[in-house]
Amino acid sequence: MAAFSLQGKTALVTGGARGIGFATARTLLARGARVAIVDLHEEAVQRAAGELHATDALGLAADVTDRAAMQRAVAMTVERFGSLDVVVANAGVAPRIATLNAMAPESFERVLDVNVLGVARTVQAALPEIVARSGHVVVIASIYAFINGAGATPYAMSKAAVEQLGRALRVELAQHGAGASVAYFGFIETEMVHGAIDGDPLASTLFQRLPRPLRKRVPASAAGEAIVSGIERRRPQIFCPRRWALMSVLRGVLGPLSDTQLTRDEQSQSVVRLLDGRGEEEQPTTA
Repeated sequence: MAAFSLQGKTALVTGGARGIGFATARTLLARGARVAIVDLHEEAVQRAAGELHATDALGLAADVTDRAAMQRAVAMTVERFGSLDVVVANAGVAPRIATLNAMAPESFERVLDVNVLGVARTVQAALPEIVARSGHVVVIASIYAFINGAGATPYAMSKAAVEQLGRALRVELAQHGAGASVAYFGFIETEMVHGAIDGDPLASTLFQRLPRPLRKRVPASAAGEAIVSGIERRRPQIFCPRRWALMSVLRGVLGPLSDTQLTRDEQSQSVVRLLDGRGEEEQPTTA
């Protein structure tokens, strides 16, 4: 598929008031696009839009789990800018880690509602415009689409589901001259990572069990640049950091080996036992 110029195009980015979404919107603007950013809270999203650009950035408050709200966001974007060529379904949440046995059903379901159905509703609302303009869709998966998600089961489930959504979209949109990318992020310096990992001693302990090269964190700006470059090149897969690409290729071999190691390793199992005792604790999700 030919390269995709963003000059004069319009993009909609969910979760756009901060972190990866904000960095992506900033990079899109730098490439000549106009941007609508969507986030939950009116004040935050308007402030972020004002920081991005006085006229070429639009802030919209909406919940990605609300289909009608996402349809309105798309309609308002088209009304303001005259088109919609790109959608980046970035909004997501992470649970406080616990075993499935100990996790609150409400927390489990909230993660799936935002990370799977919220992504699907975002994409579905935008698809008529994307199809009409041979545009591009980006869905945000994660390395958790292919590494063991013990302790964060709903998050890993959600990212595996999003990966499948993106792969299917790439095939289904080809007939319209449109494209789709799946973005796989490792550990990005965002409030979500700080809250879900750094703010939780057990999560930090599990994080330290990863090989040192895979624990590397990169700034949100690097993730935003990776997404925008992936759109311009119509890449099917976007990895940040790039070192995770090899892990994805080797998942069929490394996955079972990792599962066995985590099952037999006493330090890992000691953390799992502690996670199994979190049933009576508060279990907020982190955005």
